[in-house]
Amino acid sequence: MTDQSAFTRTITELDHIRIYNMLQRQGLMQRVPALADLIDSARHVPPQKIAADVVTMLTRVRIADAAGSNVRTVTLCYPADADAARGDISVLSPLGTALLGLRAGESAAWSGPDGKAATITVQAIEFQPEANGDYTD
Repeated sequence: MTDQSAFTRTITELDHIRIYNMLQRQGLMQRVPALADLIDSARHVPPQKIAADVVTMLTRVRIADAAGSNVRTVTLCYPADADAARGDISVLSPLGTALLGLRAGESAAWSGPDGKAATITVQAIEFQPEANGDYTD
């Protein structure tokens, strides 16, 4: 397990543009500074060049808490598609922001629903759109 919470992440250029535009359009830059900082400081690569083990938008990923006792599969999505009961986690949420740009085996700190500090580890990428040849959705 590698803690990547303080390291530069890699995201696709398309994810960067879409998230940046969403934050600008909805006036959210100041309300979700962790996400704004992450997308600004991330390394941006063309969607065709992103490694298959990186969490991008619409990636389905198996995650675990620090103890490894709570394992679940979630999909990182845009706010309009978020549905916690289905496991669709908004990139605007603390968990969603923590996941964006992580690689399989990496961990990041985030604030849980109770406000307490937590750590999440990406155990596996189950589906990544770019690895499946989808570079536009």
